[in-house]
Amino acid sequence: MENKNYEEVRTFDELLEKEYGKIGSPKRNRYEENAQMFIISEMLKQARKEANLTQEELAKRAGTRKSYISKLENAKGNIQLSTLIRIFEQGLGRRIGLTFL
Repeated sequence: MENKNYEEVRTFDELLEKEYGKIGSPKRNRYEENAQMFIISEMLKQARKEANLTQEELAKRAGTRKSYISKLENAKGNIQLSTLIRIFEQGLGRRIGLTFL
């Protein structure tokens, strides 16, 4: 097991770099993708609950399957942007906005 020195770590960005490497490295990219999927899954779960919908009801409205909604809410698997937009807009009646940094 690798012993990492954290004494000089002062910011969250420094911690991420120490744990996952520099931005753009394969390990950091995987971390960033997983973090974004987790955020999306939590947003979806919260929006569905606020709409008082079951996973099955949301799936029906969005034209997909309950198992797919469940997979997304548990951050398991990939999602196409068009599907994400359809789930939020058709299934939940919400608009979705994207920011590119």
